[in-house]
Amino acid sequence: MFDHLERITKRPKPFERYSASELWTDEYTSQKMLSFHLNGDIDVSSRNTAFINCSTKWIIAKFKIGPKVKVADFGCGPGLYTTRLARTQAEITGIDFSQRSIQYAREVAKSEGLNINYVCQDYLGFDTSDRFDLILMIMCDYCALSPVQRRDMLKKWLSLLKPGGSVLFDAYSLKAFLCKEEKTSFEINLLDGFWSPNKYYGFLNTFKYKNEKVILDKYTIIEADRIRTVYNWLQYFSPDSLERELQDNGFMIQSIFSDVAGTPFEPDSYEFAVIARLL
Repeated sequence: MFDHLERITKRPKPFERYSASELWTDEYTSQKMLSFHLNGDIDVSSRNTAFINCSTKWIIAKFKIGPKVKVADFGCGPGLYTTRLARTQAEITGIDFSQRSIQYAREVAKSEGLNINYVCQDYLGFDTSDRFDLILMIMCDYCALSPVQRRDMLKKWLSLLKPGGSVLFDAYSLKAFLCKEEKTSFEINLLDGFWSPNKYYGFLNTFKYKNEKVILDKYTIIEADRIRTVYNWLQYFSPDSLERELQDNGFMIQSIFSDVAGTPFEPDSYEFAVIARLL
């Protein structure tokens, strides 16, 4: 028992282990995640409906979304942004590795007569001959990627953007990082049964990496017939640190906001959004 507890509470190196796909591809948890996406009153998996409506309206106006404009949404989920953007007659591509979310998005597109290209794939491996006027990555997905994955993502965006094209994405701020604390908790059926339909014992260890500005929520789920460990990493940025990372990979920040709805930037925001363009 002691050895098991030692493994449960062991602190890994930043991004040493990666298991993000389990949240979105597991049969049971993907259903839970989709239900969160579709609950328009909460900011879990996706932001609330009122914010998405405001955000989409701003994106359409800011980037002049309409016929012949090509947009790619990396991590599109069940199509909450892609559906709204496609109503402008723009050419929309959505990429996500949750089969359940993509299936839902396709059904919505079919019911509305929208021609949206949905790709069920890990967006880190996505490639196409298409070139886009706008690339989106929303809900701070960028922060869930390791430094190597972020570098590869930026390289991919470089190859997929049209000349003069833009990338819009958001990130967690250092203000949010400062509010995080290390903790350890244990609960039967942790998170109200989120991890399994069967009884389980759940451990959550939150680790804070002060030098790297990284937070890890390490979940250990113990069921009668299996033990799973899920690593949920998040990188936190200042505008300056994000700008350096972008410049090192061929981009520059054109504009900065407090969110992807165009709210003017406030230094105390827990998140911020940037429009990036090629150097």
